[in-house]
Amino acid sequence: MKRINIIKSILFAGTVVLGVSCTNLDEEVLDGVVIGGGATAPVNTASLLTKSYEGLRSFQDIGGMYALDEMSTDALVGPTRGGDWDDNAKWRQLHTHTWAPDHNEVKGAWNSLLSNVYNCNLVVENGTATEVTQARFLRAFYYYNVIDLFGQVPYREVGSSLEEDPKVWTRQEATAFVISELEAVVGSLPARTAGDASIANKDAAHFLLAKLYLNKGVFNAADPAGPYVFDAADMTKVVSHVDAISSSLAADYWDNFKPNNNTSPEILFSSKNLRGGAGGGIQSRWRAGMHYNQTPDGWNGFATVAEYYNKFDPNDKRIKNADPAIIAAFGNPVGFQIGQMYKPGGVTPLQDRNGNPLVYTAALTLITSGATLETAGVRGQKYIPDAANLGTPENDYELMRYSDALLMKAEAIARGGAGSIGTIMTDIAVRTGKPASPATLDGIYLERSKELWWEGWRRNDMIRFGKFLAARELKPYVSDNRYVLFPIPADALFNANLKQNPGY
Repeated sequence: MKRINIIKSILFAGTVVLGVSCTNLDEEVLDGVVIGGGATAPVNTASLLTKSYEGLRSFQDIGGMYALDEMSTDALVGPTRGGDWDDNAKWRQLHTHTWAPDHNEVKGAWNSLLSNVYNCNLVVENGTATEVTQARFLRAFYYYNVIDLFGQVPYREVGSSLEEDPKVWTRQEATAFVISELEAVVGSLPARTAGDASIANKDAAHFLLAKLYLNKGVFNAADPAGPYVFDAADMTKVVSHVDAISSSLAADYWDNFKPNNNTSPEILFSSKNLRGGAGGGIQSRWRAGMHYNQTPDGWNGFATVAEYYNKFDPNDKRIKNADPAIIAAFGNPVGFQIGQMYKPGGVTPLQDRNGNPLVYTAALTLITSGATLETAGVRGQKYIPDAANLGTPENDYELMRYSDALLMKAEAIARGGAGSIGTIMTDIAVRTGKPASPATLDGIYLERSKELWWEGWRRNDMIRFGKFLAARELKPYVSDNRYVLFPIPADALFNANLKQNPGY
Protein backbone atom coordinates (compact mmCIF):
# COMPACT_ATOMS: atom_id res chain seq x y z
CA MET A 1 0.00 0.00 0.00
CA LYS A 2 1.15 3.51 -0.72
CA ARG A 3 1.62 5.69 2.35
CA ILE A 4 0.55 9.30 2.30
CA ASN A 5 2.20 11.49 4.89
CA ILE A 6 -0.92 13.44 5.78
CA ILE A 7 0.73 15.60 8.42
CA LYS A 8 3.48 16.72 6.07
CA SER A 9 0.96 17.37 3.33
CA ILE A 10 -1.20 19.55 5.55
CA LEU A 11 1.72 21.71 6.59
CA PHE A 12 3.30 21.89 3.15
CA ALA A 13 0.48 22.14 0.64
CA GLY A 14 -2.57 22.84 2.74
CA THR A 15 -4.89 21.17 0.24
CA VAL A 16 -4.35 17.41 0.21
CA VAL A 17 -6.56 17.09 3.26
CA LEU A 18 -9.72 18.19 1.48
CA GLY A 19 -12.67 16.42 0.08
CA VAL A 20 -16.36 15.91 -0.14
CA SER A 21 -15.64 12.22 0.19
CA CYS A 22 -12.77 9.77 0.00
CA THR A 23 -14.33 6.49 -1.14
CA ASN A 24 -12.29 3.46 -2.19
CA LEU A 25 -8.88 5.02 -1.84
CA ASP A 26 -6.24 2.38 -1.21
CA GLU A 27 -4.23 4.65 1.03
CA GLU A 28 -2.95 4.58 4.57
CA VAL A 29 -2.82 7.58 6.86
CA LEU A 30 0.27 8.16 8.96
CA ASP A 31 -1.50 7.07 12.16
CA GLY A 32 -2.38 3.69 10.67
CA VAL A 33 -6.05 4.34 9.81
CA VAL A 34 -6.80 2.68 6.48
CA ILE A 35 -9.22 4.55 4.27
CA GLY A 36 -11.78 2.19 2.75
CA GLY A 37 -9.90 -0.74 4.21
CA GLY A 38 -12.76 -3.18 4.67
CA ALA A 39 -13.15 -5.78 7.40
CA THR A 40 -9.47 -6.43 7.96
CA ALA A 41 -8.59 -2.80 8.51
CA PRO A 42 -11.71 -0.75 9.34
CA VAL A 43 -11.73 2.99 9.64
CA ASN A 44 -12.15 3.98 13.27
CA THR A 45 -14.92 6.46 12.58
CA ALA A 46 -15.74 6.94 16.26
CA SER A 47 -12.20 8.15 16.87
CA LEU A 48 -12.26 10.34 13.77
CA LEU A 49 -15.57 11.90 14.81
CA THR A 50 -14.04 12.68 18.20
CA LYS A 51 -11.12 14.34 16.40
CA SER A 52 -13.59 16.33 14.33
CA TYR A 53 -15.18 17.67 17.49
CA GLU A 54 -11.81 18.28 19.14
CA GLY A 55 -10.89 20.38 16.14
CA LEU A 56 -13.36 22.98 17.41
CA ARG A 57 -10.86 23.74 20.18
CA SER A 58 -8.73 25.52 17.61
CA PHE A 59 -11.27 28.36 17.79
CA GLN A 60 -10.23 28.88 21.41
CA ASP A 61 -6.63 29.75 20.54
CA ILE A 62 -5.62 33.40 20.43
CA GLY A 63 -4.18 32.92 16.93
CA GLY A 64 -5.67 31.28 13.86
CA MET A 65 -9.36 31.89 13.22
CA TYR A 66 -9.86 34.01 16.35
CA ALA A 67 -7.04 36.39 15.44
CA LEU A 68 -8.28 36.70 11.86
CA ASP A 69 -11.87 37.33 12.97
CA GLU A 70 -11.15 39.81 15.80
CA MET A 71 -7.63 41.23 15.48
CA SER A 72 -8.39 42.45 11.94
CA THR A 73 -11.18 44.65 13.33
CA ASP A 74 -11.70 47.63 15.61
CA ALA A 75 -12.34 45.37 18.62
CA LEU A 76 -8.97 43.75 19.36
CA VAL A 77 -5.35 44.76 19.00
CA GLY A 78 -2.04 43.12 19.88
CA PRO A 79 0.43 45.98 20.37
CA THR A 80 4.15 45.43 20.60
CA ARG A 81 5.26 46.11 24.19
CA GLY A 82 8.98 46.72 24.20
CA GLY A 83 10.51 43.36 23.37
CA ASP A 84 7.21 41.50 23.88
CA TRP A 85 4.43 40.67 21.45
CA ASP A 86 6.21 41.75 18.29
CA ASP A 87 6.38 38.26 16.71
CA ASN A 88 7.64 39.71 13.44
CA ALA A 89 4.77 42.23 13.55
CA LYS A 90 2.15 39.57 12.83
CA TRP A 91 -0.39 40.96 15.32
CA ARG A 92 0.04 44.55 14.14
CA GLN A 93 -0.23 43.43 10.51
CA LEU A 94 -3.63 41.91 11.22
CA HIS A 95 -4.95 45.04 12.91
CA THR A 96 -3.62 47.44 10.27
CA HIS A 97 -4.50 45.30 7.21
CA THR A 98 -0.95 44.82 6.01
CA TRP A 99 -0.74 41.03 6.02
CA ALA A 100 0.67 38.94 3.16
CA PRO A 101 0.24 35.34 1.92
CA ASP A 102 3.03 34.09 4.18
CA HIS A 103 1.37 35.31 7.40
CA ASN A 104 1.60 32.54 10.00
CA GLU A 105 -1.90 32.98 11.43
CA VAL A 106 -3.42 32.96 7.94
CA LYS A 107 -1.62 29.69 7.18
CA GLY A 108 -2.59 28.28 10.55
CA ALA A 109 -6.29 29.01 10.04
CA TRP A 110 -6.29 27.54 6.52
CA ASN A 111 -4.57 24.33 7.59
CA SER A 112 -6.66 23.92 10.73
CA LEU A 113 -10.00 24.32 8.99
CA LEU A 114 -9.20 22.04 6.09
CA SER A 115 -7.54 19.32 8.15
CA ASN A 116 -10.77 19.17 10.14
CA VAL A 117 -12.72 18.93 6.90
CA TYR A 118 -10.56 15.92 6.03
CA ASN A 119 -11.41 14.14 9.28
CA CYS A 120 -15.10 14.84 8.72
CA ASN A 121 -14.88 13.41 5.20
CA LEU A 122 -13.55 10.10 6.49
CA VAL A 123 -16.50 9.81 8.84
CA VAL A 124 -18.99 10.84 6.13
CA GLU A 125 -17.77 8.11 3.83
CA ASN A 126 -17.31 5.32 6.38
CA GLY A 127 -19.44 6.03 9.44
CA THR A 128 -22.80 4.96 10.77
CA ALA A 129 -25.86 7.03 9.93
CA THR A 130 -25.66 8.92 13.22
CA GLU A 131 -21.93 9.58 12.83
CA VAL A 132 -22.38 10.74 9.24
CA THR A 133 -25.09 13.23 10.17
CA GLN A 134 -22.89 14.80 12.86
CA ALA A 135 -19.85 14.85 10.58
CA ARG A 136 -21.79 16.57 7.80
CA PHE A 137 -22.82 19.30 10.21
CA LEU A 138 -19.26 19.75 11.50
CA ARG A 139 -17.90 19.80 7.96
CA ALA A 140 -20.44 22.48 7.06
CA PHE A 141 -19.28 24.58 10.01
CA TYR A 142 -15.61 24.28 9.02
CA TYR A 143 -16.48 25.01 5.38
CA TYR A 144 -18.49 28.07 6.42
CA ASN A 145 -15.37 29.53 7.98
CA VAL A 146 -13.29 28.80 4.86
CA ILE A 147 -15.93 30.56 2.76
CA ASP A 148 -15.98 33.54 5.09
CA LEU A 149 -12.23 33.96 5.48
CA PHE A 150 -10.82 32.82 2.14
CA GLY A 151 -13.62 32.72 -0.44
CA GLN A 152 -12.35 29.75 -2.45
CA VAL A 153 -12.92 26.24 -1.10
CA PRO A 154 -10.95 23.19 -2.30
CA TYR A 155 -12.78 19.83 -2.40
CA ARG A 156 -12.45 16.30 -3.74
CA GLU A 157 -14.94 14.35 -5.77
CA VAL A 158 -15.94 10.83 -4.77
CA GLY A 159 -13.22 8.34 -5.58
CA SER A 160 -10.58 10.87 -6.62
CA SER A 161 -6.96 10.06 -5.91
CA LEU A 162 -5.02 11.85 -3.21
CA GLU A 163 -2.32 12.31 -5.84
CA GLU A 164 -4.61 14.59 -7.82
CA ASP A 165 -5.02 18.25 -6.99
CA PRO A 166 -8.34 18.97 -5.26
CA LYS A 167 -10.87 20.87 -7.32
CA VAL A 168 -12.00 24.27 -6.12
CA TRP A 169 -15.46 25.72 -5.56
CA THR A 170 -16.08 29.39 -6.09
CA ARG A 171 -17.45 31.24 -3.09
CA GLN A 172 -20.93 31.06 -4.56
CA GLU A 173 -20.68 27.32 -5.27
CA ALA A 174 -19.35 26.55 -1.80
CA THR A 175 -22.12 28.59 -0.17
CA ALA A 176 -24.77 26.67 -2.13
CA PHE A 177 -23.17 23.34 -1.17
CA VAL A 178 -23.02 24.11 2.54
CA ILE A 179 -26.61 25.34 2.58
CA SER A 180 -27.75 22.17 0.82
CA GLU A 181 -25.80 19.99 3.25
CA LEU A 182 -27.30 21.64 6.30
CA GLU A 183 -30.82 21.54 4.89
CA ALA A 184 -30.33 17.84 4.17
CA VAL A 185 -29.26 16.93 7.71
CA VAL A 186 -31.12 19.35 9.97
CA GLY A 187 -34.12 17.05 10.22
CA SER A 188 -31.94 14.11 11.26
CA LEU A 189 -29.95 15.92 13.92
CA PRO A 190 -31.03 15.43 17.53
CA ALA A 191 -32.60 18.11 19.66
CA ARG A 192 -30.08 20.04 21.73
CA THR A 193 -29.34 18.30 25.02
CA ALA A 194 -30.01 20.45 28.08
CA GLY A 195 -26.73 21.14 29.82
CA ASP A 196 -24.53 20.06 26.91
CA ALA A 197 -24.52 21.97 23.62
CA SER A 198 -21.27 20.37 22.46
CA ILE A 199 -22.95 17.79 20.20
CA ALA A 200 -24.27 18.70 16.75
CA ASN A 201 -27.96 19.49 17.09
CA LYS A 202 -30.96 20.98 15.30
CA ASP A 203 -30.65 24.39 16.93
CA ALA A 204 -27.02 24.70 15.86
CA ALA A 205 -27.91 23.75 12.28
CA HIS A 206 -30.70 26.34 12.16
CA PHE A 207 -28.28 28.95 13.56
CA LEU A 208 -25.67 28.17 10.91
CA LEU A 209 -28.27 28.24 8.14
CA ALA A 210 -29.45 31.63 9.39
CA LYS A 211 -25.83 32.85 9.37
CA LEU A 212 -25.37 31.61 5.78
CA TYR A 213 -28.56 33.18 4.46
CA LEU A 214 -27.77 36.45 6.26
CA ASN A 215 -24.34 36.57 4.59
CA LYS A 216 -25.43 35.18 1.24
CA GLY A 217 -25.46 38.65 -0.29
CA VAL A 218 -21.81 39.02 0.74
CA PHE A 219 -20.72 35.54 -0.30
CA ASN A 220 -22.45 35.76 -3.70
CA ALA A 221 -21.27 39.29 -4.56
CA ALA A 222 -19.32 39.65 -7.80
CA ASP A 223 -16.76 41.72 -5.89
CA PRO A 224 -16.00 40.45 -2.36
CA ALA A 225 -15.76 44.09 -1.24
CA GLY A 226 -19.29 44.83 -2.45
CA PRO A 227 -21.70 46.32 -3.13
CA TYR A 228 -23.90 43.68 -1.49
CA VAL A 229 -27.51 42.93 -2.33
CA PHE A 230 -29.57 41.21 0.36
CA ASP A 231 -32.45 39.35 -1.24
CA ALA A 232 -35.72 39.59 0.71
CA ALA A 233 -36.34 35.86 0.27
CA ASP A 234 -32.95 35.08 1.84
CA MET A 235 -33.72 37.41 4.72
CA THR A 236 -37.03 35.65 5.29
CA LYS A 237 -35.09 32.37 5.41
CA VAL A 238 -33.01 33.87 8.22
CA VAL A 239 -36.18 34.65 10.14
CA SER A 240 -37.63 31.16 9.64
CA HIS A 241 -34.44 29.43 10.78
CA VAL A 242 -34.15 31.60 13.88
CA ASP A 243 -37.82 30.95 14.65
CA ALA A 244 -37.10 27.20 14.42
CA ILE A 245 -34.57 27.42 17.27
CA SER A 246 -35.86 26.22 20.61
CA SER A 247 -34.06 28.39 23.15
CA SER A 248 -34.24 31.34 25.50
CA LEU A 249 -31.92 34.05 26.77
CA ALA A 250 -30.04 33.42 29.99
CA ALA A 251 -31.23 35.64 32.82
CA ASP A 252 -27.65 36.81 33.43
CA TYR A 253 -25.38 37.64 30.47
CA TRP A 254 -22.40 36.16 32.33
CA ASP A 255 -24.10 32.76 32.66
CA ASN A 256 -22.78 32.19 29.14
CA PHE A 257 -19.17 32.58 30.22
CA LYS A 258 -18.89 31.17 33.74
CA PRO A 259 -17.06 27.89 34.49
CA ASN A 260 -20.31 25.89 34.43
CA ASN A 261 -21.70 27.78 31.43
CA ASN A 262 -22.95 24.49 29.98
CA THR A 263 -26.07 25.15 32.07
CA SER A 264 -26.95 28.29 30.11
CA PRO A 265 -30.06 27.78 27.95
CA GLU A 266 -28.68 30.31 25.49
CA ILE A 267 -25.64 28.40 24.19
CA LEU A 268 -26.65 26.56 21.02
CA PHE A 269 -23.30 25.00 20.16
CA SER A 270 -20.02 24.84 22.06
CA SER A 271 -16.60 23.28 22.26
CA LYS A 272 -16.51 21.24 25.46
CA ASN A 273 -13.78 21.57 28.07
CA LEU A 274 -13.30 19.43 31.17
CA ARG A 275 -11.89 20.67 34.48
CA GLY A 276 -8.47 19.20 35.05
CA GLY A 277 -8.71 17.20 31.84
CA ALA A 278 -8.59 17.72 28.11
CA GLY A 279 -9.16 21.34 27.26
CA GLY A 280 -8.51 23.95 24.66
CA GLY A 281 -6.94 27.37 24.87
CA ILE A 282 -9.84 29.04 26.62
CA GLN A 283 -7.55 30.27 29.40
CA SER A 284 -6.20 32.68 26.78
CA ARG A 285 -9.47 34.60 27.14
CA TRP A 286 -8.42 35.71 30.62
CA ARG A 287 -4.63 35.61 30.29
CA ALA A 288 -3.85 37.28 26.94
CA GLY A 289 -4.35 40.82 28.21
CA MET A 290 -3.87 40.52 31.97
CA HIS A 291 -0.72 41.80 33.66
CA TYR A 292 1.81 39.40 35.15
CA ASN A 293 0.95 40.57 38.68
CA GLN A 294 -2.79 40.05 38.43
CA THR A 295 -4.80 37.04 39.56
CA PRO A 296 -4.96 35.05 37.39
CA ASP A 297 -1.57 36.11 36.09
CA GLY A 298 -1.47 37.03 32.43
CA TRP A 299 0.65 37.63 29.38
CA ASN A 300 0.19 41.42 29.22
CA GLY A 301 -0.61 41.57 25.54
CA PHE A 302 -3.97 42.04 23.87
CA ALA A 303 -6.28 44.99 24.45
CA THR A 304 -9.19 46.85 22.95
CA VAL A 305 -8.97 50.40 21.70
CA ALA A 306 -10.72 53.46 23.06
CA GLU A 307 -13.14 53.91 20.15
CA TYR A 308 -14.49 50.41 20.66
CA TYR A 309 -14.61 50.61 24.46
CA ASN A 310 -16.44 53.92 24.19
CA LYS A 311 -19.35 52.24 22.41
CA PHE A 312 -20.39 50.96 25.83
CA ASP A 313 -21.95 52.79 28.73
CA PRO A 314 -19.44 52.28 31.58
CA ASN A 315 -22.20 50.63 33.61
CA ASP A 316 -23.30 48.20 30.90
CA LYS A 317 -23.37 44.87 32.73
CA ARG A 318 -21.84 43.11 29.71
CA ILE A 319 -18.46 44.73 30.33
CA LYS A 320 -18.38 44.73 34.11
CA ASN A 321 -19.15 41.75 36.32
CA ALA A 322 -18.27 42.83 39.86
CA ASP A 323 -19.87 39.90 41.67
CA PRO A 324 -18.44 39.77 45.24
CA ALA A 325 -17.11 36.25 44.64
CA ILE A 326 -15.20 37.50 41.58
CA ILE A 327 -13.70 40.42 43.51
CA ALA A 328 -12.73 38.11 46.38
CA ALA A 329 -11.01 35.64 44.04
CA PHE A 330 -9.44 37.99 41.51
CA GLY A 331 -9.59 41.53 42.89
CA ASN A 332 -11.14 43.13 39.80
CA PRO A 333 -14.37 42.86 37.82
CA VAL A 334 -14.43 40.49 34.86
CA GLY A 335 -15.08 42.13 31.51
CA PHE A 336 -13.23 45.16 30.20
CA GLN A 337 -10.72 46.44 32.74
CA ILE A 338 -9.59 50.05 33.00
CA GLY A 339 -8.07 52.06 35.84
CA GLN A 340 -6.31 50.80 38.99
CA MET A 341 -6.02 47.02 39.33
CA TYR A 342 -6.14 45.24 42.71
CA LYS A 343 -5.05 42.08 44.44
CA PRO A 344 -7.71 39.46 45.32
CA GLY A 345 -10.20 41.04 47.68
CA GLY A 346 -10.23 44.29 45.73
CA VAL A 347 -8.52 46.42 48.41
CA THR A 348 -4.74 46.34 47.90
CA PRO A 349 -3.61 48.18 44.75
CA LEU A 350 -1.30 46.35 42.36
CA GLN A 351 1.92 47.68 40.91
CA ASP A 352 3.65 46.96 37.63
CA ARG A 353 7.12 45.39 37.54
CA ASN A 354 8.75 48.79 38.03
CA GLY A 355 6.83 49.57 41.19
CA ASN A 356 4.40 51.99 39.52
CA PRO A 357 0.63 51.77 40.07
CA LEU A 358 -0.91 49.25 37.71
CA VAL A 359 -3.44 51.55 36.08
CA TYR A 360 -4.80 50.56 32.66
CA THR A 361 -5.48 53.49 30.34
CA ALA A 362 -7.55 53.78 27.19
CA ALA A 363 -4.69 55.53 25.38
CA LEU A 364 -2.85 53.02 23.21
CA THR A 365 -0.35 52.93 20.37
CA LEU A 366 0.66 50.00 18.19
CA ILE A 367 4.18 50.10 19.65
CA THR A 368 4.27 51.00 23.33
CA SER A 369 7.27 52.01 25.40
CA GLY A 370 8.30 54.00 28.43
CA ALA A 371 6.01 54.55 31.39
CA THR A 372 2.93 53.09 29.63
CA LEU A 373 4.68 49.94 28.42
CA GLU A 374 2.79 47.64 30.78
CA THR A 375 -0.40 49.64 31.24
CA ALA A 376 -1.53 51.01 27.86
CA GLY A 377 -4.85 49.71 26.62
CA VAL A 378 -8.18 48.54 28.05
CA ARG A 379 -7.88 44.84 28.87
CA GLY A 380 -10.58 42.24 28.43
CA GLN A 381 -11.74 39.00 30.03
CA LYS A 382 -14.68 37.52 28.15
CA TYR A 383 -14.85 34.37 30.26
CA ILE A 384 -14.97 34.21 34.06
CA PRO A 385 -11.76 32.46 35.14
CA ASP A 386 -12.24 29.00 36.61
CA ALA A 387 -10.67 29.67 40.00
CA ALA A 388 -10.60 25.96 40.82
CA ASN A 389 -8.42 25.17 37.82
CA LEU A 390 -7.00 28.10 35.86
CA GLY A 391 -4.79 25.99 33.60
CA THR A 392 -7.32 23.45 32.32
CA PRO A 393 -10.65 25.09 33.12
CA GLU A 394 -14.18 23.82 32.79
CA ASN A 395 -15.66 26.74 30.83
CA ASP A 396 -17.05 25.50 27.54
CA TYR A 397 -16.21 27.69 24.56
CA GLU A 398 -19.44 28.95 23.07
CA LEU A 399 -19.58 29.00 19.28
CA MET A 400 -23.24 29.91 18.76
CA ARG A 401 -25.51 31.90 21.04
CA TYR A 402 -29.24 32.59 20.94
CA SER A 403 -28.79 36.33 21.40
CA ASP A 404 -26.78 36.33 18.17
CA ALA A 405 -29.64 34.47 16.47
CA LEU A 406 -32.16 37.04 17.68
CA LEU A 407 -30.02 39.90 16.42
CA MET A 408 -29.65 38.11 13.07
CA LYS A 409 -33.44 37.92 12.88
CA ALA A 410 -33.78 41.63 13.66
CA GLU A 411 -31.20 42.50 11.02
CA ALA A 412 -32.82 40.27 8.41
CA ILE A 413 -36.20 41.94 8.96
CA ALA A 414 -34.55 45.37 8.77
CA ARG A 415 -33.08 44.27 5.42
CA GLY A 416 -36.48 43.35 4.01
CA GLY A 417 -37.30 39.93 5.42
CA ALA A 418 -40.85 39.06 6.43
CA GLY A 419 -41.70 39.38 10.11
CA SER A 420 -41.63 41.78 13.02
CA ILE A 421 -38.63 42.77 15.13
CA GLY A 422 -41.05 43.12 18.02
CA THR A 423 -39.33 43.12 21.40
CA ILE A 424 -36.00 41.67 20.29
CA MET A 425 -33.98 44.78 21.08
CA THR A 426 -35.58 45.29 24.48
CA ASP A 427 -35.23 41.59 25.32
CA ILE A 428 -31.49 41.83 24.62
CA ALA A 429 -31.21 45.05 26.63
CA VAL A 430 -33.02 43.88 29.79
CA ARG A 431 -29.99 42.18 31.28
CA THR A 432 -27.58 45.00 30.36
CA GLY A 433 -29.15 47.54 32.70
CA LYS A 434 -29.18 50.09 29.87
CA PRO A 435 -31.76 51.25 27.30
CA ALA A 436 -32.24 49.23 24.13
CA SER A 437 -30.55 50.23 20.89
CA PRO A 438 -32.90 51.36 18.10
CA ALA A 439 -34.40 48.63 15.90
CA THR A 440 -32.64 50.07 12.84
CA LEU A 441 -29.70 48.68 10.91
CA ASP A 442 -27.39 51.17 12.64
CA GLY A 443 -28.84 50.25 16.03
CA ILE A 444 -28.57 46.53 15.36
CA TYR A 445 -24.95 46.90 14.23
CA LEU A 446 -24.15 48.81 17.41
CA GLU A 447 -25.88 46.20 19.54
CA ARG A 448 -23.98 43.36 17.86
CA SER A 449 -20.71 45.13 18.67
CA LYS A 450 -21.68 45.29 22.35
CA GLU A 451 -23.45 41.97 22.81
CA LEU A 452 -20.90 39.83 20.96
CA TRP A 453 -17.61 41.50 21.86
CA TRP A 454 -14.58 39.24 21.36
CA GLU A 455 -16.72 36.25 20.34
CA GLY A 456 -15.29 35.86 16.83
CA TRP A 457 -18.03 37.56 14.76
CA ARG A 458 -16.72 41.12 14.50
CA ARG A 459 -15.00 40.86 11.10
CA ASN A 460 -18.02 39.12 9.59
CA ASP A 461 -20.33 41.84 10.91
CA MET A 462 -18.11 44.72 9.81
CA ILE A 463 -17.88 43.37 6.26
CA ARG A 464 -21.63 42.81 5.96
CA PHE A 465 -22.32 46.37 7.18
CA GLY A 466 -19.66 47.89 4.92
CA LYS A 467 -17.41 49.04 7.80
CA PHE A 468 -14.43 46.69 7.62
CA LEU A 469 -12.18 48.66 5.27
CA ALA A 470 -12.89 52.07 6.82
CA ALA A 471 -10.32 54.14 8.71
CA ARG A 472 -10.32 53.76 12.47
CA GLU A 473 -8.32 54.75 15.55
CA LEU A 474 -5.14 52.72 14.99
CA LYS A 475 -5.62 52.32 11.21
CA PRO A 476 -6.11 55.92 10.00
CA TYR A 477 -6.67 55.01 6.35
CA VAL A 478 -9.13 53.13 4.16
CA SER A 479 -7.82 49.66 3.39
CA ASP A 480 -7.50 48.26 -0.10
CA ASN A 481 -10.43 46.09 -1.19
CA ARG A 482 -8.25 42.97 -1.24
CA TYR A 483 -8.25 42.81 2.55
CA VAL A 484 -11.91 41.78 2.66
CA LEU A 485 -10.58 38.27 1.98
CA PHE A 486 -7.44 36.72 3.36
CA PRO A 487 -4.88 35.43 0.87
CA ILE A 488 -4.58 31.80 -0.02
CA PRO A 489 -1.38 30.73 1.80
CA ALA A 490 1.57 30.58 -0.55
CA ASP A 491 2.23 26.88 0.10
CA ALA A 492 -1.37 25.96 -0.78
CA LEU A 493 -0.89 27.29 -4.30
CA PHE A 494 0.96 24.09 -5.19
CA ASN A 495 -2.60 23.05 -6.03
CA ALA A 496 -2.87 24.34 -9.61
CA ASN A 497 -6.64 24.67 -9.26
CA LEU A 498 -6.28 27.37 -6.59
CA LYS A 499 -5.70 30.93 -7.70
CA GLN A 500 -4.48 33.65 -5.38
CA ASN A 501 -7.21 36.01 -4.24
CA PRO A 502 -7.20 39.33 -6.13
CA GLY A 503 -4.65 41.91 -5.07
CA TYR A 504 -2.18 39.60 -3.32
